Amino acid sequence: MDHPYDQEHFFHQYAQMARSREGLEAAGEWRQFRAMFPPLTGKRVLDLGCGYGWHCRYALEQGAAEVLGIDVSERMIAHAGRWGSDPRLTYAVCAIQDYAFPEAAWDCVISNLALHYLADLETAFRQIHRTLTPGGVFLMNIEHPVFTAGVGQDWVYGEDGKPLYWPVDRYFSPGERVTNFLGCRVVKQHHTLTQILMGLLRNGFALEAVEEAQPPAEMMDQPGMADELRRPMMLLVRASAC
Repeated sequence: MDHPYDQEHFFHQYAQMARSREGLEAAGEWRQFRAMFPPLTGKRVLDLGCGYGWHCRYALEQGAAEVLGIDVSERMIAHAGRWGSDPRLTYAVCAIQDYAFPEAAWDCVISNLALHYLADLETAFRQIHRTLTPGGVFLMNIEHPVFTAGVGQDWVYGEDGKPLYWPVDRYFSPGERVTNFLGCRVVKQHHTLTQILMGLLRNGFALEAVEEAQPPAEMMDQPGMADELRRPMMLLVRASAC
């Protein structure tokens, strides 16, 4: 079966999302995540699960010397390539777990909303640490454990159709979670907060910033955005390679 992001219906629905149409400024977590970025002038940047390539292009705007964006979805990479070419930027169709992770090759590694698709975070963290230069920075946005432990990753609704509460179950049972996202069956992986943060520490990282994403006040008038303050959806982390 094709990856969900390569299925025509799913990809079409994904393309309608505000963050797909308008880019990083339409993402509720971007203001917090952007503040975690180190100076990128002259740096080599790897984007794991680059999607449309928004973070790759941001890295170029910040003066990065070399950027590689990889994604398992052929459709995502094809779309990213439509934004024009730059000799500093390369895209490749590649699953994160299949990337070679050359030793000390990158100064900054970004992973935005991709690692919750991996069952083996420990190996991913170890490989990311290996491919970073000493003191290099890893920037991660991963779905929050409270979100991935959500039953069906959806609210319980009242008779009026309004969200009543966010149910959480099997929090301490990491593993596969099947959800319905944009009308398609999507398989994700639940990891506890301990697994995520201690996994980084066990694999040679120093935690520099940990934040739970909250949309800014100016986005509160958007449909459903106020409910994002009722439970965390994303976990943002900046870590450096010791």
